[in-house]
Amino acid sequence: MSGKIYLVGFGPGAEEHMSYRAKSAISDADIVIGYTTYIKLVKDLLVDKEVIKKGMTEEIDRCIEAYEHAKLGKKVALISSGDIGVYGMAGPTYEVLLKSGWTPDSEISVEVIPGSTALSACASLVGAPLTHDFCSISLSDLLTPWPVISRRLEAAAKADFVIALYNPKSGRRVQQIVEAQRILLNYRSPETPVAIVKSAYRRRQMIQLVRLDQMSDCDIGMLTTVLIGNSSTYVEQGLMITPRGYANKYETLTGETKAGEQAGRSLTMGLEGWESCLRRYLAENPVKTLEKVADYFGVSLGEVLEAVAGGEAGDYKATRITDDKINEVLKQAKNWGKLRGIVRAEAGTVTELFLQADEFKHRGEWLNVENPYFHCHINWENVKAAYFSSREQHSYSVNFIDYLGRLVFRVSLIKQEGQFNPELLAHYHHAWNDLSQKGNQ
Repeated sequence: MSGKIYLVGFGPGAEEHMSYRAKSAISDADIVIGYTTYIKLVKDLLVDKEVIKKGMTEEIDRCIEAYEHAKLGKKVALISSGDIGVYGMAGPTYEVLLKSGWTPDSEISVEVIPGSTALSACASLVGAPLTHDFCSISLSDLLTPWPVISRRLEAAAKADFVIALYNPKSGRRVQQIVEAQRILLNYRSPETPVAIVKSAYRRRQMIQLVRLDQMSDCDIGMLTTVLIGNSSTYVEQGLMITPRGYANKYETLTGETKAGEQAGRSLTMGLEGWESCLRRYLAENPVKTLEKVADYFGVSLGEVLEAVAGGEAGDYKATRITDDKINEVLKQAKNWGKLRGIVRAEAGTVTELFLQADEFKHRGEWLNVENPYFHCHINWENVKAAYFSSREQHSYSVNFIDYLGRLVFRVSLIKQEGQFNPELLAHYHHAWNDLSQKGNQ
């Protein structure tokens, strides 16, 4: 006998917010299975239905129960509030089915019916906080290790996403929201708008609009979704708004385009234009270091070097070294005299080392620099690219970059009595022409 499993997301709970397909699937089902609270929310649709209620931690039991009844030829509606595919029962159900040998070609058919998730339902009550890029993160560490959650919070905060926090707090999990706030405040202003919405579109609905530094002190529970704004989100007239970005291109929302911009075309700082903007910035600010430029544009040093290598950037020039010749640079550096080595720690420490290139020694995956004054050990396996870079009469360097575009190590020529030695500089230029993908300098 062929059965069917409807995986139904019914939205916030009120019938007027349910899709036509969700209501018709429940109507068509012989059996309805769900968490007790979900069953109560749609009880008016369950007249004459066989109803199976399950508790909070019995998610897998619900999936197994649905499969067992479907194998008997029954039509089963496994229901969930919000969207059943967003932190819902769709995933666990498919996992149970697939491990049981079920395939999409089996007699038992499965249909996922989407619903309005808590994220969008809560957003609709406070204005338009999700108008630009956003992400959702669950703070529940019942199944996800906290270090994983922490890394996701940090990445989202650093990338300036609007963030929706699901499962922010429960009777036992009270510190997760506090720790999340601490991480976010490392990257966001304390004044960042936060919307705390409890039981959206339900009888005990409650909305709080607060600042990020007030967030963890608010009334928050398992029925709460927390929406945290990005750097451009604001609150006006009680509404939380995240601008779509029109101000980047237009003088006003309905006005003329800004100088250099075109309606319907990518921004000058878009994919095809941002590198030229960076080069122009360098040309106009010749005293800026490459690291300062990277910070200004919010990109990696490797991206700055690649942009400079792509065109005119005032006094700055750069070119990428052919990948199979990176080690050859160290050999040719022996002709450059005394060098300055730069090592930057992520926490901000900058170490300058005065060395000779003949002190470089490869030992397995490590490049070691050893002399009577210091030992420096560089994990050479992390080097994925290298660039020559120069600023005429100011600096001549080689930058070794990892796969994230971060500086692993830099060696630079040193001035003697306020000038670069012409003979040593000639050897450097020879290496530039000999080892780089583009010989121009």
